[in-house]
Amino acid sequence: MKLKIITHERIVFEGETDELVLQTTGGQIGILKDHIPITTSLDIGVTKAKIGDTYKYFATMGGIFQFKDNNAIILTDACEDGCNIDVARANAAKERAEARLADSSAELDAQRAQAALARSLARLKAALTK
Repeated sequence: MKLKIITHERIVFEGETDELVLQTTGGQIGILKDHIPITTSLDIGVTKAKIGDTYKYFATMGGIFQFKDNNAIILTDACEDGCNIDVARANAAKERAEARLADSSAELDAQRAQAALARSLARLKAALTK
């Protein structure tokens, strides 16, 4: 099946894949060739694509997934290939988000801090999964 991952700025990935595992807002789903058509919203998480005997991991920051006629399309605001993620930067972002959430005296937008933490964790998982 064909997979295309698209952000506002670029096509992150375009190619053949044998299997997909995605994090939707309703939970994790798997997609194989000839799956029934589906459109669903994505949550912040990791998309795993099996290509031959190897796997590619992408940190996807929400969006929409559509599958029809063995064509899989992910439309997302941001996506990073796990191979290209700066682990030190993602760890620093995780630590900043955790510190903001732990600081009870700070006035903060808890939803923004939670989203920042979720994004950094998705990046780390995509970068460190082998």
